[in-house]
Amino acid sequence: MTEKVSSIGLKGLEGYRVQVEVRISPGTESMVIVGLPDASVKESRERVLAALSVFDVDVTDQKVVVNLSPSEEKKNGPLFDLAIAIAALKELNVIKGKTPIENAFIGALSLDGTVVKAEGMLPALLSAKRLGLKRVYLPYDPSIPINMLEDLACIVVHHIEEVVQHLEGQESLSFFPTLPFEDQVPLFMELPQKDFCHVIGHESAKRALEIAAAGEHNVLMSGPPGCGKSMMAETIPSILPPLTNQAQLEVLSLYQLAGEKRMSPQTIPYRHPHHSASSVAIIGGSTPKPGEISLAHRGVLFLDEIAELTKKTLDMLRQPLETGEVTISRAHSTVTYPSSFILIGAMNPCPCGYLGSNLHYCTCSQKQIQTYRNRLSGPVYDRIDILLSLKSVNLDKPAERLESSIEIRRRVEKARKLQYQRYQTEISNAKIPFEIINETSPLTADQKAMIMKVAAKQNWSNRVQIKMIRLARTISDLAGEEEITDTSIWEAMTLRRWGLHKQQSMARET
Repeated sequence: MTEKVSSIGLKGLEGYRVQVEVRISPGTESMVIVGLPDASVKESRERVLAALSVFDVDVTDQKVVVNLSPSEEKKNGPLFDLAIAIAALKELNVIKGKTPIENAFIGALSLDGTVVKAEGMLPALLSAKRLGLKRVYLPYDPSIPINMLEDLACIVVHHIEEVVQHLEGQESLSFFPTLPFEDQVPLFMELPQKDFCHVIGHESAKRALEIAAAGEHNVLMSGPPGCGKSMMAETIPSILPPLTNQAQLEVLSLYQLAGEKRMSPQTIPYRHPHHSASSVAIIGGSTPKPGEISLAHRGVLFLDEIAELTKKTLDMLRQPLETGEVTISRAHSTVTYPSSFILIGAMNPCPCGYLGSNLHYCTCSQKQIQTYRNRLSGPVYDRIDILLSLKSVNLDKPAERLESSIEIRRRVEKARKLQYQRYQTEISNAKIPFEIINETSPLTADQKAMIMKVAAKQNWSNRVQIKMIRLARTISDLAGEEEITDTSIWEAMTLRRWGLHKQQSMARET
């Protein structure tokens, strides 16, 4: 007779149900695992056989065959250890009761039968919930917010004996494990965020970043060294709305798959890779694991010195910026990870950095300046919503009242709520399909003519014109307007035209 139990396999962030079948029959002593297992799954043989010895069962002169179905999907990781052991114990009649089909088992085993955590448990739990499973047995992992997983009973176990006893109805296990007093330390710690009230000057830039945060628009900042580009980029997370429960679980899942630590589930993701990072590190690893663009999902990806990144890496950003996800194809697998983020780029206006500066003389030739800017291809520029040119500010100048990030965030949250109500889902103006914006906020004939006239002068592509409409919709949301106003369209076009115009005029002056 063959015994079957359920587990969860992972393909990237997406999970699928794995039927673990075990058959034990007389024969040459061996244990065979089939169903496209990788090396870590094949090593389950020794761990499972050692854990079975806890129950004094004899598998000498027995042939153990384990089938992981569906057979066409490659299985990886030690998450199947517990499920294989439970199926084997059922086959050996140690577990006499029936295991409901809606139960699943995930977790690795140590040699003494202890159930230990493994990589990818949170994505597996989310997939179990999506697949309609009702109960999951799993090891304790403090980084998994079990209380956020609704409609899924997570039974935490420490040893395989506890699982057997619970299946036999002999012991009641806690859904929320209690820790000894000395172990009750906060897992996550909030770091203090930078605040916009610390940014002196740059009022136009701060207004542009508020618009970017309200609609999740991409920004490219250009300015001399030390003018405040990095500081303003680091401050953007402080004005973004808090993550929803679903967003927190998505982000935690990606960080678990990448083996990265999170400071807190509520913290807005902010990634700041060095400009020497490889394209594999930015897009995704060779395993493949989530890269920087996926770790920035639901948050901010700041690329300082963006022109110093290789052209190949920059061009690889085109698909994620357009679709909000990245597909990584490797020889042994193809996976898709979410990567919906706000891109903030920063660069110098020229190779020496001082084009247009009042304090330093620019030593770059026109050809050097043009070659430097051409490192960002036209398609990448097209995917940038806002172009900003910054200059150094005089710190001795009396500052006006500086708004705090809390005040700005209130306006951003209000604008986001208007967008969510309009689209009936949690999606922003920059990410919603343009057809829906056209249906919900149609432009007048005069407004279309206005955009087309300016686009013809500026040589804007259709993509840039659509981005102007998206920007105008966000500006109108910040103003509480139901329709896109003429004023918002002019401001949107200024945000796109202003930075480019100033750089071109500076280049002509040199």
